Amino acid sequence: MNILLLSMPDSFEHMPTVAIRMPNGALVSLAGNVDPHHNVAVADLILCQDKVRETVTKLVEQHKPDIVGMSVMTFQRRSAGRIADLVRILKHDTKIVVGGYDPSLAFEDYAALPIDFIVRGEGEVTFRELLRALEKKSALHFIAGLSHKENGRWIHNTDRAVHRLEDNEIRLPDRKSRVLQGYTMMGRQVDVIETSRGCTFDCSFCSIIEMRGRNFHTYTFDRVLADIRDARDHGAETIFLVDDNITLDVRRFEALCKAIIEAGLNKLDYFVQGMTSAIANHGETLAPLMHKAGFRYVFLGIENILESDLTFLNASSKNIERDKGKKVGNATMKAIDYLHKNHMYVVGGLIVGSPDDTVESIETNLEFAKKYIDWPYIQHPTPYPRTPMTREFREQGLITNDRLEEYDGTTAVVRTKHLSADQVEYLRWRSERGMKTRHILPVIQHDPWFVLRNGRKMMKHTYRGSTWRNMLGLEDDRQAFARYKEIRRQEREYL
Repeated sequence: MNILLLSMPDSFEHMPTVAIRMPNGALVSLAGNVDPHHNVAVADLILCQDKVRETVTKLVEQHKPDIVGMSVMTFQRRSAGRIADLVRILKHDTKIVVGGYDPSLAFEDYAALPIDFIVRGEGEVTFRELLRALEKKSALHFIAGLSHKENGRWIHNTDRAVHRLEDNEIRLPDRKSRVLQGYTMMGRQVDVIETSRGCTFDCSFCSIIEMRGRNFHTYTFDRVLADIRDARDHGAETIFLVDDNITLDVRRFEALCKAIIEAGLNKLDYFVQGMTSAIANHGETLAPLMHKAGFRYVFLGIENILESDLTFLNASSKNIERDKGKKVGNATMKAIDYLHKNHMYVVGGLIVGSPDDTVESIETNLEFAKKYIDWPYIQHPTPYPRTPMTREFREQGLITNDRLEEYDGTTAVVRTKHLSADQVEYLRWRSERGMKTRHILPVIQHDPWFVLRNGRKMMKHTYRGSTWRNMLGLEDDRQAFARYKEIRRQEREYL
């Protein structure tokens, strides 16, 4: 069969796509785990945001897919529906499959879309079994993790158990199946790999636990190193480790750093997500190893620096510093200090706009980010399907926006008890512009030609809506914010 796998064009707006275009690792993993006689093409539509309709039309005409699969997040659901409509027009007999967090957790909401199948949870084995059943025209009822139609009615098969990754049932991704090019991070080709799946924490904003339960499974180091080599051999100079929580097992992460060094793979740049508590409590040995292994950026899940907000986010335990087993405070500053001392940059993940937030509490977090974080990644709490946070927001009547295409993390769609959603977003937008420009100097030092070629585009993206009058204080920031909001609205119209 001919198979076309698509990721959606909608992207988070923290950085311009000229600076960061990350590939969708799930799609090449699917491609690597189907039976080898299939012809699979993978296309990340983030690479063609200004010509989505044209690109999809061309891909369908070229590959004549029997199956079109789409990976979808909540804020991409509208685009997925529009692309499915387009595929139906171009090739009406194509079967359309959707998967990812949003279809897995909100599968009832996909009944009205022009699709045929939903792959819930981890997709590699479910998708492979679906293709085999379609080839043999056999029954679909016994494929765990699959939702399908029967006589116009949706049937949701039993859930599939999460994979124990140690058994190597999940084969390496098939990166040669990609048919579009241009994955970059600050001018260097980037790819993604995973060394583990799952997390045992239960943050109220996170979909991982709802998707797969509280568990943690790991790939063997041989498999991880083979994956890194494959990404490198396909041109990657930067590797983003996309594990849900790689620092859950710190000793394993230290051993992975050593394995990367011993394998001579530390000439690549690495980007990883980590918990503040793990890095603060083990940073004396962990941080030097990370630096030696090639880690350059660390996304720290700080979430918030106020204990009251951490309690709402159910994220206090991830941010605790310990001394001889006793809790001695927030781990954030110690973690940042270890990373900076070992020449790594902190991408600071903060969430502002929780129910009890005021102007003062939000600005406290923003001032912290301005002072200590190299690259801010500040978001607003967003009611994604079936998370504990969503239930709380609904119970308190704080959700003010049901336009899912705006559930992108940087559009405030819930109010606090004291502030409107618009006020919350305005505070973040006003402060974050200046923070982002600070990172230009480190990028110049590492990738000077990239900044020379693209610095103007990056600045234009960061200051969307602003004018010289606004920058000189001759125009109220609110007018610039209104223009920014309109620009964001137009940017979401991909097709």
